[in-house]
Amino acid sequence: MNELQEKEQSLGRVIENLRGEDPEGAEIICRDYLTTSPGCIDHLRMLGHALTKQGRVDEAEEQIRFAISLKSGYAPLHEDLGAALAATGRLEEAVASFEKAIQLDPTRPTAHKKLGQVLAVIGRGQEADEAYESYFERDRSKGEVAKGIELYRTGRYDEAISTLRNCLKEDPNNVNAMRFLAITYGKLDRNASDAEALLRRAVQIAPDFTGASINLGVMLTQSGKHMDAIAVLKDAISHKGDVAEAWACLGSAYAMGGYPDQSAEAFGRAIELAPNVPATQMSRAHALKTLGDQPGALRAYRRAAELKPDLGETYWSMANLKIFKFEEEEVDEMLRQLEGENLSDVADVHFRFALGKAFEDKDDYDNAWHYYHTGNKKQRQLVGYDPVIRELKDQQVIKVFTEEFMREHEGKGHAAPDPIFIVGLPRSGSTLVEQILASHSQVEGTAELAELSQIAHGVGRYSRDNLNFPESIRTLSPRDWRLYGRDYIERTRRHRMTDKPFFTDKMPNNFPLVGFACLALPNARIINARRHPLDSCLGSYKQLFGRGQNFTYNVEELGMYYQEYDAMIKHWHKVLPGRVLDVHYEQTVLDLDSQVRRILEHCGLPFEEQCLRFYETDRAVKTASSEQVRQPIYKGALGKWRKYEEHLGEWQEMLGPIIDELPEAVRNAGS
Repeated sequence: MNELQEKEQSLGRVIENLRGEDPEGAEIICRDYLTTSPGCIDHLRMLGHALTKQGRVDEAEEQIRFAISLKSGYAPLHEDLGAALAATGRLEEAVASFEKAIQLDPTRPTAHKKLGQVLAVIGRGQEADEAYESYFERDRSKGEVAKGIELYRTGRYDEAISTLRNCLKEDPNNVNAMRFLAITYGKLDRNASDAEALLRRAVQIAPDFTGASINLGVMLTQSGKHMDAIAVLKDAISHKGDVAEAWACLGSAYAMGGYPDQSAEAFGRAIELAPNVPATQMSRAHALKTLGDQPGALRAYRRAAELKPDLGETYWSMANLKIFKFEEEEVDEMLRQLEGENLSDVADVHFRFALGKAFEDKDDYDNAWHYYHTGNKKQRQLVGYDPVIRELKDQQVIKVFTEEFMREHEGKGHAAPDPIFIVGLPRSGSTLVEQILASHSQVEGTAELAELSQIAHGVGRYSRDNLNFPESIRTLSPRDWRLYGRDYIERTRRHRMTDKPFFTDKMPNNFPLVGFACLALPNARIINARRHPLDSCLGSYKQLFGRGQNFTYNVEELGMYYQEYDAMIKHWHKVLPGRVLDVHYEQTVLDLDSQVRRILEHCGLPFEEQCLRFYETDRAVKTASSEQVRQPIYKGALGKWRKYEEHLGEWQEMLGPIIDELPEAVRNAGS
């Protein structure tokens, strides 16, 4: 290899590291090359970029000034110096450097743009406009796209859309305009089909346009088109080679599609290419957790925390392993982070929930409650939830699904016996019931599936009357019930990995849809996972959910939700006698054998010894109880509410009548 080839190869590695968000690696490569070629301007420039990305702007400035002393007439160096000076707030000096770069090379569009940005900040508006005009004049097409991007980044989304649409009128094949128009649509959550079409067209025109492929993959993943996303991202990798961000997005697509093994492998490859990206480390940890590799997950979580100490989600993710305990220095670090002035609201909430777990593990329940309670109060401000609307919807369900209505439509749905619906409230033992059933040779455990809710709430959406669920189902014919039941079976096939005759659908929030499920699928089984109301509410209050469950972040609203849940289940027992099996978590823990036999008998399944050893079943589990159901039954969680009793007066008053109705073993568990 000659000297030029060696230089080009080194620079290629530097650029790859910078694109992969690994400026430390780029710095090492630059410094290594400069030990033998200390006057290489290109490597000095790249070293400046690497130092700037690490926030070491003073060091970057020193390197750039040294490079200028070697090649003072090189415009890019003066532009780099201007950027470094602007980053340290020395804006007037930055203006001089950008002007010097433009003097040396008037055709450099980025120098004009950066000059305009700095002039605008220091209030020299007319000069800023002139600089921007010079920037746009360098390349009208690129300038207009850049203008649209700038409008997007400053939140002027409608203007960005108008500008980018005009770009496409002039140049229908401008893939950059397509990409950023799609991104803007996505930001506004509008024109979803147009956004997807724009990105697909951009990728079709330029198969090696990795940025557009990544955006398309992310969009498809978020819209539930996981297999399409996987195909797009794999194709991008085949065209462009190893790009860390593409591998990371592929990992997310695999994870959302239910392929945890492939997800962990993809995230692992992304980390090999860019080891210092905390979000990728955390995502890989999530995948390893799902697979049951707790040591591997912990290593990845801790690496993410090391890379970004203020990333509260990392600490909460460790706490969410449940059977994990923080080291003392980790608790101290979380407390230090909460004292910081620049901590985001989201990170603050994550740290508080994690600290709640940390102090609970120390048996310091007052401090634990303090952090859980303050975390919930902050989180409630960040989410939307209307308890009145929730109550009205539940009342409508009860009003529609009467005994008469159920008798009138009974037995008219799709006859498939495949689904076993597990409903209830979060943190009430539904994952344990699922794991017991998934240990049976005839049952496949899937996940928390959204299909039943999507179908039910889609009924009547396009009718002339514009009715919403549940009113929309009053006019359904026998044929409609069969079609909706068959539609559910067809839609859920993508979650099936085996040919076992039965499968679980463990979506706790489906409890208001029990009537719809029984009419659409009359041979389906329904199990209601229950827990002592105070333990159920406390378990939810201690849980920071990834999405949804917004009723859990306020004490009164959570108590009201439990009341509505209890009333709904009593209604189903009344109008569907014998169809819903209540399985109390406490009774399952205290007498596993008899409860397993009850569950299997209700589902029409023969008893199998393996269901008692559910913790030996090797399967991916995504929920918060993933580690707990991989352990033998333990009684430590029974009556946990007693540790927090002095803080639970409001729930005790609201839920007292429900508690009085519980079986004695449930009421007294943990006493």
